[in-house]
Amino acid sequence: MFGLSDLLSLVVSAFIILPAVILLRELGYLIVSALFGVQNPRITIGSGPRLFKIGLFDVRKYYHLYSWFSYDSLTKENRWVYVCVYAGPILINIVAALTINSLLANGYWQTYATFWDRFIFYAFYYVLFDVVPMKTVNGKPNNGYIIYEMLRYGRRMDYNQEPLIPATKEVEEQYQQKMKKIEEIKKEEQQDHRTK
Repeated sequence: MFGLSDLLSLVVSAFIILPAVILLRELGYLIVSALFGVQNPRITIGSGPRLFKIGLFDVRKYYHLYSWFSYDSLTKENRWVYVCVYAGPILINIVAALTINSLLANGYWQTYATFWDRFIFYAFYYVLFDVVPMKTVNGKPNNGYIIYEMLRYGRRMDYNQEPLIPATKEVEEQYQQKMKKIEEIKKEEQQDHRTK
């Protein structure tokens, strides 16, 4: 039976554990791309209007599940670099989950074992959907599919011209355009409201 303690667990999972696992996943891209001379990296958390931007973290107003990593260029570029960059989120979640699991198995953090068990669950959940090669709902390949194509063909094979990881400058330009349109719509609505 679903009780109050289950509701609390759901809230903790949705608003603490999932955002932490997703942030960790995006940091996987950042850490690996930093090894290959990433230029202008950014981790965007959420969607919609910007709440604040600190360094390379761009935090948006709406829910955290929609997050992504962007960069403008890499100093080193070849098939193996891209395989490593797309494997970064998978590897960091595996390492974090196995490390936490090992700590729990050796008697550490037992007071918060339920929290860490859920963290491990969601970390492996993201690993599963990143490792198994498939296309997502929007038709874009997941990391496993990209890695598979890079290893097998040495390049991207889905013929989609959109970059798999968008350029930070383009993301910022798109954001500014969207915010400008939103402001224009708000002004029009205010003018319509005043004339009525």
